[in-house]
This record gives sequence, structure tokens and C-alpha cells, in this order.
Amino acid sequence: MSTETNLNAKLAKLGLQLPPAPEPKGLYKSVLICGELAYTSGHLPLDGAGKLIVGRLGAELDAEAGFKAAQWAGLNILASMKAELGSLDRIKRVVKILGLVNCAAEFTAQPAVVNGCSELFAEVFGPEAGVGARSAVGVASLPLGAPVEIEAVFELQ
Repeated sequence: MSTETNLNAKLAKLGLQLPPAPEPKGLYKSVLICGELAYTSGHLPLDGAGKLIVGRLGAELDAEAGFKAAQWAGLNILASMKAELGSLDRIKRVVKILGLVNCAAEFTAQPAVVNGCSELFAEVFGPEAGVGARSAVGVASLPLGAPVEIEAVFELQ
């Protein structure tokens, strides 16, 4: 089964669709291919209507809402990758995910939040190719008040 078929099946189960690729919010490329690696810029959680999810974990949002926001950020990453590559089937594996979590000082569930993206990638690309190295870091603020910003590195085939 192809990567895109896996993704569509997963999204249908969740009642979601792959959103359109988000436009850059500044002077940068959403995806940069260097050799056999594709690097994404940080992606924010835009929902299916293109609306930015906002809030801080441990203040306005709980870990479950953060998980969902990270899932949306992951979907936006996949949308950017599809726009750049033409097909997600060119992705061989997830190499690394960096998740930044906008949170209160006492919030310590950053890994649980970033799992929203990690679990999505694992289901789409499979348990081996969909799981790479990962960092989940708490920060004091993120652009536009977003709860998460996630970037990824993929190996291409």
C-alpha cells in the first residue's frame, strides 16, 4: 500500500483531509531538498479551514489539545511535502522531528504533545520508516501565539 493510500485511510478514519499546503509567513522555503534529504521549515497548526490554533500549554490548552495541534502541524508538513514532491510516495523515511511547545514554566508534557505529529507519521509511513529521532522542547512563546511549531527531516527515494 502506498504512503498516500495509508495517509488517506488514516485521515478518513479521523474524519480529516490533507489540508492545502500553507503559504510561508516570511522569507523562507517550506521545504528544501538537499541531496536525498528534505528539510521542512517549522510548521504551525493550521486546522482544516486554514485557521491557526493558538494558546499556551498548561495555561489555555491542555496536553490533549496540544496533541491535536501537533497533529495538525504534522498534516501541514505532509501537505508541504506533497506540494514540493508531487507525491508522498517519494518519502523513504522520517529522519528527525523537532517539536517546539509553547508552554507555561510548570508544563512538562512536551513529549506527549509532540506525539500528535509522531504518531501520525508512524501510522502513515509505518512503525519503522515513520519513526525517527525526535526532540520535544518547551519554549516561552511561538510565532502568532501558536501552541506548537514542528519541523521535520525526511529521507527521499
